[in-house]
Amino acid sequence: MTGLVVQNTGSFYQVKIDENLTLTAKLKGNFKLNDTRTTNPIAVGDVVDLEPPEDRDGERVAWITAIHPRRNYIIRRSSNLSKQSHIIGANIDRLLLLVTVNYPFTSTTFIDRYLATAEAYNIEAALVFNKLDRYNDRDLTKLRGLVHLYERLGYPCFEVSAKSGKGMEEVKAYIEEGITLLSGHSGVGKSTFINALVPDAHLRTHEISEIHNTGMHTTTFSEMIPYGEKENTYLIDTPGIKGFGTVEFEKEEVGHYFREIFDLSKDCRFNNCTHTHEPGCAVYQALNEGNISKSRYQSYLSILKDQDDSKYRL
Repeated sequence: MTGLVVQNTGSFYQVKIDENLTLTAKLKGNFKLNDTRTTNPIAVGDVVDLEPPEDRDGERVAWITAIHPRRNYIIRRSSNLSKQSHIIGANIDRLLLLVTVNYPFTSTTFIDRYLATAEAYNIEAALVFNKLDRYNDRDLTKLRGLVHLYERLGYPCFEVSAKSGKGMEEVKAYIEEGITLLSGHSGVGKSTFINALVPDAHLRTHEISEIHNTGMHTTTFSEMIPYGEKENTYLIDTPGIKGFGTVEFEKEEVGHYFREIFDLSKDCRFNNCTHTHEPGCAVYQALNEGNISKSRYQSYLSILKDQDDSKYRL
């Protein structure tokens, strides 16, 4: 039988077979991992083959025997020093990255790494700037600047307060069909955001640490939540993450995943230009003339550094 992985709690998976049947499953002992270096060989959103459930040690468990080819996925390096990677979600139609300019702070480096990964795997991406209800004038000025930057690059941006409901109708219209992966730092309000979209989800929420202005985990595993009235429409709730290390990028391709750098690179003198030191570099010229964002360029350089030393910065 074939099913959709809708929850991953570590060693066990919940696999949806049809509208009326979801099975608890584990990996079959001879499951072929194909030398995978990911911490999770099976991800939420995967389509898998299973053997029928049987009783083992008092538990009724089905066995996953194969995984179907993925059409895409979002992947990150597991930690600053790890060479392993973690698949956040597979077979998705779009990514919603929840961002807060404060309470807690989300860096442009974090945003750009996520967007570059979405570009690499041909996944539509949008930014949701949450917690409008908390921002002072300085926060709002910064918010407007970020929205201007990313909308100019073609990324949809939503300004919302999940707590009050402001701006949520626009988000609902955007995600009304398909599979949407939600991600962001701990504390940006993912659980409150999902509860606003799916009131009967009843996800736990937690205040951020006011001392450190950082979030505390409330979601501990990834889960697909049915959304709306259309068939095969889900939200993937994911645990909050601190940093996002890129993997599977070839150094010479990194510029392809930054829209403005890719567009300008056509005018560089050398077709293998790295946009770091070469003469006749159109990207570097645009940077010096203020025509591309310094923060985006710094994010580009930080990903290049990833490929050099297998480490990443937040």
